[in-house]
Amino acid sequence: MRGMGLSELLRKDRLALTVFASVSAFMVYSCMYAFRKPFAAAEFGWANGVGGLSFKAVLVLSQLVGYTLSKFIGIKLIAELRASQRVVALITAILLAEVALIGFGMAPTGSKWLFMLLNGLPLGLIWGIVFSYVEGRRSTEVIGAVLCTSFIFASGMTKSVGKWLLNEGISESWMPAATGALFLVPFLLSVAMLAQVPPPLADDVRERTLRVPMNRTERRRFFISLAWGLVPLIVLYTLLTAFRDMRDNFMAEVLHELGHGSSAMAFTATEVPVAIVVLGCLSLIMFIKDNRTALAVNMAAIAGGCLLVALSSALFAYGMIGPMWWVPLIGTGAYLAYVPFNCILFERVMALQRKPGNAGFLIYVADSFGYLASMAVLLWRDLMAFDTEWVTLFVKGSMVLGAMAILLIPFAYTRLSK
Repeated sequence: MRGMGLSELLRKDRLALTVFASVSAFMVYSCMYAFRKPFAAAEFGWANGVGGLSFKAVLVLSQLVGYTLSKFIGIKLIAELRASQRVVALITAILLAEVALIGFGMAPTGSKWLFMLLNGLPLGLIWGIVFSYVEGRRSTEVIGAVLCTSFIFASGMTKSVGKWLLNEGISESWMPAATGALFLVPFLLSVAMLAQVPPPLADDVRERTLRVPMNRTERRRFFISLAWGLVPLIVLYTLLTAFRDMRDNFMAEVLHELGHGSSAMAFTATEVPVAIVVLGCLSLIMFIKDNRTALAVNMAAIAGGCLLVALSSALFAYGMIGPMWWVPLIGTGAYLAYVPFNCILFERVMALQRKPGNAGFLIYVADSFGYLASMAVLLWRDLMAFDTEWVTLFVKGSMVLGAMAILLIPFAYTRLSK
């Protein structure tokens, strides 16, 4: 392949294409986190909260409201997005997010929440734009798995950069914008790389179908035709997202109740390798060429993850395993069930149904309701008073998740595999 240009190499060498697309997508989405998560490294203890919420909780909720609205907006925008619009859409979204962070730095304390909401609005679209480069390929599972590792890696990394800026004397109001500014050039370079990824090749289209934009009528017709299979999946994903967010937000309280508050890093250290192993295993689904079989494996992984959460909680509740086993096991189950929804489940639904459209539409329908659940969990955490221990709530929530998976997954598969 001596003298071969990048474009020709990516079209002729599938391994080179997979690696290049994986790295490019990972970099773009990792850089996005620099515009979304660093403010969480600050405490904002100098500002008063509102209505029982701390000021930081108000900011977190405001950004989440914007992010959730973006998911609903994305049902239309991502479904209708054309290949020629992707680069402009990515750059516009990130610039709008940075402008909002600059506004956050300049605004008086009482108005900062508005700019955090505006920051979340464009950021919720970036996953769908990036995934539009990925879907419809024989290697989508591998690229999607690498892409998913970005939200394991980048959240902590960008918050560490934010903390470093605070230690260097940047104020809490201006640290988010400063972090975004540091990552702006890397983001643009990553987008330039991603833009070099060619469209799916002929054999990709034969196996996974051609992916095309969908107008409103096409979206409605497509969803109605598969509603009996899609609705159960969306219900399960909403419950799964609520459980995952409850686990992410409240694990410190759980560890405290268990008497392991000082061992929090030991639990955290187990999660990154577990998540990477889970993602690696899921990426192997790319070797299953039959789309019906691959869909069955995807759904089995989701059901298995939910059942692992429920079973490990049952064993813990009856004293058969201790917390050092229970916490990593429910983390493994949560990852195993959650990741397929984000990158590979709907990819195989589209490939099996062989109807014109794109997987981004389905991902955003599910995500919009999932983030509504996230908002509900956040409000519940900060506004509701209750006496039940966190451990008890986790165990009960695990049982509900497992039971719903047993009911909904077989129902969904029988209707989507026809």
